Amino acid sequence: MALSVKRDTFMVKGLDCPSCAGKVEKRVLQIEGVQEAILNFSTSKLYVKHQEQQNEILQAIKETGHEGTLLEGRRQNTKKGQETLWYQNKRTLLTFISGIFTLVGLILSLAVGNKDASIPFFALAMVTGGYHIAKSGLYAVKSLSLDMNFLMLVAAIGAAFLGEWSEGAAVVFLFSIGNTLQVYTMDKTRRAISQLMELAPNEALLKTSSGEVTVPVEELSIGDIVIIKPGERIPIDGTVNQGYSFVNQAPITGESIPVEKMMGSEVFAGTINQQGLLEIKVTKLVEDTTLSKIMNMVEEAQAEKAPSQQFVDKFAKYYTPIVVLLAVAIAFIPPLIGGGDFAPWIKKALILLVISCPCALVISTPVSIVSAIGNASKQGILIKGGIHLEEAGRIKAIAFDKTGTLTLGRPSVIDVEILREKEGEVPLRIAATLEKASEHPIGRAIVKKARYKGIVPDVSLEDFQAIIGQGVKGRVQGKNYYLGNPRLFQENKISLEAAQGKIEDYQKEGKTVVLLGDDTDIICIITVADEIRDMSKTAIEGLKEAGIESTIMLTGDHHTTAKTVAEAIGIQEFKSELLPENKLEAVKELIQKYDKVAMVGDGINDTPALATASVGIAMGAAGTDAALETADIALMGDDLNKLAYVVMLSRKTLKIITQNIIFSIVVKALFLILTFMGRANLWMAVFADTGASIIVILNGMRLLKNKSI
Repeated sequence: MALSVKRDTFMVKGLDCPSCAGKVEKRVLQIEGVQEAILNFSTSKLYVKHQEQQNEILQAIKETGHEGTLLEGRRQNTKKGQETLWYQNKRTLLTFISGIFTLVGLILSLAVGNKDASIPFFALAMVTGGYHIAKSGLYAVKSLSLDMNFLMLVAAIGAAFLGEWSEGAAVVFLFSIGNTLQVYTMDKTRRAISQLMELAPNEALLKTSSGEVTVPVEELSIGDIVIIKPGERIPIDGTVNQGYSFVNQAPITGESIPVEKMMGSEVFAGTINQQGLLEIKVTKLVEDTTLSKIMNMVEEAQAEKAPSQQFVDKFAKYYTPIVVLLAVAIAFIPPLIGGGDFAPWIKKALILLVISCPCALVISTPVSIVSAIGNASKQGILIKGGIHLEEAGRIKAIAFDKTGTLTLGRPSVIDVEILREKEGEVPLRIAATLEKASEHPIGRAIVKKARYKGIVPDVSLEDFQAIIGQGVKGRVQGKNYYLGNPRLFQENKISLEAAQGKIEDYQKEGKTVVLLGDDTDIICIITVADEIRDMSKTAIEGLKEAGIESTIMLTGDHHTTAKTVAEAIGIQEFKSELLPENKLEAVKELIQKYDKVAMVGDGINDTPALATASVGIAMGAAGTDAALETADIALMGDDLNKLAYVVMLSRKTLKIITQNIIFSIVVKALFLILTFMGRANLWMAVFADTGASIIVILNGMRLLKNKSI
């Protein structure tokens, strides 16, 4: 009987360089029954498709010099198996012991002047500090994947062979402590990202016919009722079944102000109930919640290599073997052709091996990408990969959809101008009475405006009639009234003379005009328009300050409306009366003009334009699966001000990546020159290489804490 294929996730400890991830993948794939092995260096998670080979996989991970832990349950908690105390970590403990032996050896050789007496201590320092180095280095030879551990192993053995015991011990200790620091700093980055996973509780208070019971969130089903007390985090996606409160949605949408929630409102796992008691009706299983999707997409984004990282990885693939061959040539060719003794040339070759390792260069990009994506996710911005992060840093122009992006996407009453004197608020009450049962968006907007002003629609509506394409009419308190567009009044031979000038003025402003009148003339003019978001103007200003050359609005609305909105918010250019295919062509034209162009839309209607743009950005993606799937970058809330933050974060990331790459190359070049001048030794080479790696990691980690880029 054929064994079933399963997919497991393992946490791999001790990864300090992307090449380590490739080494683990290669070893696990050699196991019979393993069909796929993908190790995400950014999260330290190894995803394996296999046929019940968990133990073999864990053993294979151990053979590569790392520790593996099988992750179980929905959280797959990255803290599982991680020691919090330094003395519980064998590698750290051995490094500490190696340091003591090295210090004792140095004291004996310098203070006492007995070099022979110091050799046993230097040897012990090399054995304790070099245990894990030797283990990984020997596997590198076995798997034909030469790495830094192999280079350090050769350097330590070579130093001992040449009688340079102090340098050999220093090489091992410095490299071991450097590795420990690199692992620590990378784990700190990973833990900062994985905090997303701790947002939603593991348990929920389930309401049942027999009372309340606490259950694991995995056991919740769609339709269950969950009780959320004030101050508690919401464990699952759902809608409010009963209760009223304000919910802090910052972990999901990045919104700084708590959002009002009442019956029918949507809530998300990981958000915080602030005040009242809420009963939530479950609408999604735990693995399908918005938070779960965000976590999965963040991990996938971290795993996706940015263009700069792809270049560096390709460079390192050919660079390391070339360096090894060059070191062998330096060690043997000069002495064989009469260039002196072997010892000084072998030492130069060993120094070359150590200083030439591309670890700092290889790690310079991924740590910056991981930090930036993690930073963005905390701000309610989902960036779906390093390539999109880098592209966002290069955009010169941003195109916007109008409806639902720059505007609220629903009609609102803007003006209520009463033409008859002393009518007060009576016309708005009559208009709301005529529209109180309407399903038309304009009718709902009028009723909403009346309720906002505390006006209650009249109950005495008689002879109501909806006239398609014109409006409605009916009797209120025994009198005939008409509510609709000018054509309704023309058809009923009611004079528009008193309102004609005002109608034309409002229409020039791009507003829809609704008239209220009786059998004789016009009583009131109501204007309706798609209301501009409060933040649209400040968002456009922020983009200009961030260095965006041009902002463009693409809309299907007519020219007058488009012009009004563009002028109100400061958009530099607009194109109106566009069908979806016209928007696509407009984006293509913008790309030809500006090279790198972003498109901001709702992620559904604007899909062709979003897909064509250099970067597609979806608005308000928290409750929209389609928006999460289609866009390159998703703003989880409706905050347009996050756009400038995305641009500045992306540009800061590109700047830091460039800094790291240049710094890594300069350090290598400097010490290579010192090596050939005879001014460098092994411990200096190790210090420079390890120091460079730690510096680029710390530089990249700055992106984690940048809240105002």
